[in-house]
Amino acid sequence: MTCTQILLYVKRMVCFAVGMAKSSIASLLLVFLPICYGQTDPQPQQIHLSSTGDPTEMMVTWVTLAQTEYSVVQYNKAGLPLTLQTSGTVTKFTDGGSAHRVLWMHRVKLTGLMPDQVYEYHCGGMEGWSALYEFKALQSGVDWSPRMAVFGDMGSVNAKSISFLQEETQQGLYDAFLHVGDFAYNMDTDNALVGDDFMNQIQSIAAYVPYMTCPGNHESAYNFSNYKNRFSMPGNTENIYYSWNIGPAHIISISTEVYFDYQYGIEQIVQQYKWLERDLQEATKPENRAQRPWIITMGHRPMYCSNSDGDDCTKHESKVRTGITSEHLFRLEDLFYKYGVDLMLWAHEHSYERLFPIYDRQICNGSVEQPYTNPCAPVHLTTGSAGCQEDHDPFEKDYPPWTAFRSDDYGYTRMTIHNKTHLYMDQVSVDKQGEVIDKVMIIKEEHGPDAWIRNKLKA
Repeated sequence: MTCTQILLYVKRMVCFAVGMAKSSIASLLLVFLPICYGQTDPQPQQIHLSSTGDPTEMMVTWVTLAQTEYSVVQYNKAGLPLTLQTSGTVTKFTDGGSAHRVLWMHRVKLTGLMPDQVYEYHCGGMEGWSALYEFKALQSGVDWSPRMAVFGDMGSVNAKSISFLQEETQQGLYDAFLHVGDFAYNMDTDNALVGDDFMNQIQSIAAYVPYMTCPGNHESAYNFSNYKNRFSMPGNTENIYYSWNIGPAHIISISTEVYFDYQYGIEQIVQQYKWLERDLQEATKPENRAQRPWIITMGHRPMYCSNSDGDDCTKHESKVRTGITSEHLFRLEDLFYKYGVDLMLWAHEHSYERLFPIYDRQICNGSVEQPYTNPCAPVHLTTGSAGCQEDHDPFEKDYPPWTAFRSDDYGYTRMTIHNKTHLYMDQVSVDKQGEVIDKVMIIKEEHGPDAWIRNKLKA
């Protein structure tokens, strides 16, 4: 049992026995379990992978509860001795809670990998090594079919989807995970012990397959410090926004939270919006769009939803969709439409909802019979039902006209980008023991903003 597990167990037992306040419990833990809080454990934990967008590279990230001299990954092709070795960096992270716990974050970038090759690895150093794990380097080029699991709002408690994802990971079904915000509930809770618990829980999938993320509202404590420090996404924006390429797709991750938290001013919105437009301009250059025609965004809070909880997406003037202030500044829907974004992935609502192609609250299907074949607007999909302690978010009784399918079953989405013209998604219901309850194939013979007009004329 790790120190994190011991601390959580003792906290729950004390709470059950004497009904003490959290602050008192934390004080008792500091007194009775100084070894754990004293950061004496050098054993690697919370191991996870992330992609840099380069198929010859893989980022390995892990945590130790003590400062160590070594930050090393030993690896090789599967079945061979681990004779290759790469060193990385270690940074000190002090959580903002009352205990001011210190975690040591280790990051090692593996380079020179052979695309589509299976590698075995372990990480750590002479003070302690992890168990042996393996991963498959991403394929090179654009003529292959990436497979991803997409979900948001998964906690360390009531993580209904994790066992299904563990099984499918071991079956080799995925090339990447897309976790669309809200982790652990919350990573900062109990002096970041809940964050440790969650990261150790997802190690069973994230140590094998790149785990790509975006921030949600539950990461906001201490200026998103747990989120910024625990993950290692591409770019140099502290994991808040970034983009990467996989097969025929360009995937963009953004923070919707900058539209709601102004304690640091609107400069964060300005910076992200400017970066986002530059990234879209680069991705939509003719030579780049020809190679990677699918542009997919992932952000936590959706623009549209039919839930009954009064969230931003239920409002006619959604901040995420139509911008902030009376001048509607930094409007994401207009920006995404302008550059021909094909698919927008969301979470936040603890439910699943697939929309018909839509822009400015107007449905723009390819045709009545085949709405997702050559649509004249982006497709939105909300998948926030992976499972957490806050359970489900209810729906309004009546469907809005743009809702094609919705469900409050626990579950997750599987996505396969077959090629440059076909993208398939289905929704797995955990409540129904893995049954596929919804599926859709998006077919686009042409990508980009000009296609919106031409497809509209054809419809």
